Amino acid sequence: MSLAVRVIPCLDVSHGRVVKGVNFENLKDAGDPVELAARYGEMGADELTFLDISASVEARGNMLEVVRRAADEIFIPLTVGGGIRSVADVSAALSAGADKVGINTAAILRPELLTEVAAAFGAQVTVLSLDARRAANMPSGFEVTTHGGTRSAGLDVLEWAQRAEELGAGEILLNSMDADGTEDGFDLELIRKVREHISLPLIASGGAGTAEHFVSAVQAGADAVLAASVFHFGTLTVGEVKAAMAAAGIDVRL
Repeated sequence: MSLAVRVIPCLDVSHGRVVKGVNFENLKDAGDPVELAARYGEMGADELTFLDISASVEARGNMLEVVRRAADEIFIPLTVGGGIRSVADVSAALSAGADKVGINTAAILRPELLTEVAAAFGAQVTVLSLDARRAANMPSGFEVTTHGGTRSAGLDVLEWAQRAEELGAGEILLNSMDADGTEDGFDLELIRKVREHISLPLIASGGAGTAEHFVSAVQAGADAVLAASVFHFGTLTVGEVKAAMAAAGIDVRL
């Protein structure tokens, strides 16, 4: 039996508030993360992702407090990303009420972190966040980036995705940096290529603008779809996205 496709709103949190912007610039306050999380839970979101975009030392405690408050209010899985660099960071996030953690740059710098986290807490805890962009010099045509898509990590996306699976990642959150914020649709070629090379659950992110875009991403191979601005700005509701998927014959929790 195939699992229902998940719809995941993503909340970018800075100093305890949800912010909205394009490529992390011109940020505007979008409200209290706990209130928004509760609203998305009521709307039928399957999971939530909190991304700590000011993941510096002073914001870390602040973020864990937000996670604690949110975990008391919502009854769906919560992933926390941003600033997770060690097994101790993972432990702190889980103790605060997170179900999973998103790891990005720290795994590129020290891949064995994925194995250490899997050994300590189980593979299901780690979501490898992979920021991809098109690159003609890479075998797959896509490279891994860091720093919000601005720097090349010098890694081929397919090679890194496969390695992360072998090392113990439980899921891959595939962010298209080219499509991010465009609302022109997910990068379907990217999704298809990664799907062919890994067996882990694949979350597609970057480029959602219409309900049909989510349908296309799932048809290309995504097991879950993640978006931020279309949900925050009220362009789409979780219910509308799920209705479009159900109409296309995709199994969703309505």
